[in-house]
Amino acid sequence: MQRLRTGDEVIVISGDDKGRRGRITKMLVERNAVVVGGLNMVKRHVKATPQRPGGILEVEAPINISKVMPVDPGTGKATRVKYKVTEGKKQRVAKSGAVIVHQEQG
Repeated sequence: MQRLRTGDEVIVISGDDKGRRGRITKMLVERNAVVVGGLNMVKRHVKATPQRPGGILEVEAPINISKVMPVDPGTGKATRVKYKVTEGKKQRVAKSGAVIVHQEQG
């Protein structure tokens, strides 16, 4: 089980977006990175094609997984993750003891 999953709310702990929060939209496990909605925006110059117009687009760039921490559901602050087994099921638990619930993307 990973400490972060797609759909988790996270806080950026270092870099230009330090202190901002958002939801993970994509996990890049091979690169140890995540894409967080609305954060780490970069400009991409796109050539026009028959399907789409060209121009300068703002897109979300990946952030290293070590630069984000999950949000504690109880306190709303960044937290480390512990694991707890209850009734044969492994759960992610914040340091405060609150269970981190996985929320699917809608």
